[in-house]
Amino acid sequence: MIRVFEIIILALTGAVCFNARAAKKVPLVYVDADSLCIINKARPDGPSLQRLDVARYPDLTPIVRRYYSYPTGMAVAFSTDSPYIYAVWTTTGNGHGVNTTAIAQSGLALYIRQNGKWVFAGVGKPSYNKVKHKGVIVDDMDDSVKECLLYLPVYDGLDSLRIGVAPGSVIRPLSNAVSPYRLVVIGSSITHGSGVSNPGMAYPARMQRELGIEVVNLGASGQCKLEPFFARIAADTEADMFLFDCFSNPSAEQIDERLEAFVDIVRSAHPDTPLVFLQTLRRETANFNRRISGFENAKQDAARRNMAKVIKKYDGIYFIDPGMPIGDDHNATVDGVHPTDLGFERILDVILPQIKEIM
Repeated sequence: MIRVFEIIILALTGAVCFNARAAKKVPLVYVDADSLCIINKARPDGPSLQRLDVARYPDLTPIVRRYYSYPTGMAVAFSTDSPYIYAVWTTTGNGHGVNTTAIAQSGLALYIRQNGKWVFAGVGKPSYNKVKHKGVIVDDMDDSVKECLLYLPVYDGLDSLRIGVAPGSVIRPLSNAVSPYRLVVIGSSITHGSGVSNPGMAYPARMQRELGIEVVNLGASGQCKLEPFFARIAADTEADMFLFDCFSNPSAEQIDERLEAFVDIVRSAHPDTPLVFLQTLRRETANFNRRISGFENAKQDAARRNMAKVIKKYDGIYFIDPGMPIGDDHNATVDGVHPTDLGFERILDVILPQIKEIM
């Protein structure tokens, strides 16, 4: 009985200490993200905190319209000498995802450039089951000027974002966060970032930091089945290269029916731009399920067959196969479909050298 009482006292003491730390107030000056540099946005027009102006495309399905109104893949680039960085942000409230962390879904992720490399610095943790969020991302830093990338939520709309720094410190737009080269990625939930730990870990964001270029994430979970409106979005978007993850969701029949027309639309608008297509991953859910295995094998075969046709028809089209290798130890997905951070590491190890060579 005494031991139980001691445990309760210790727990209450710990809670008091934690709450005291959480209640610690520091002086802050807030700057709107709009006044800084926002990168990885599909087009310069439209709402500043959306990756695509969905009003331009009235034929989008409701779910694609909602997903493309998210700031997925976008980042705020700025420099500051503040010893701490806070954020206040408001999301639209998308509920809880089943295979993505709350930080990836509605939170923020900060990376700071150190010796030429982008290094993880902290996260903005969203408030549980709320749309208004506030908190420290990193503190107790020195007062040197730091170059920062703050990645925005993957699976939630963003109504507002303010970045808090110490009074008297400097915070400026970082115009040289990336080179002018633009890679646009269009794809499925794998591209969107389902399964990642924080907004900076989706593979387009990791490619952006690794390559030092702007990488636009136009993933749409459960979608991208080679519909014409995805091709028209690509046609309207300025890019030095396109990367397509468009074989993850369609059936073999849809690939047979749609791929060539899809490529025709994109190629007519971008006659010389490299178009790179990724073969979809081998889903772990197919290991024992015969129906899933047959479906996956058929669509991979259809992708190979139809890519051979379009490569013969057009120059500058590439097919990376395997395009999403996650290893054979069965330890690299969240749910048998969506890669974890480890899975994306393995994918990038294979495709990045090939993309660099094409670039």
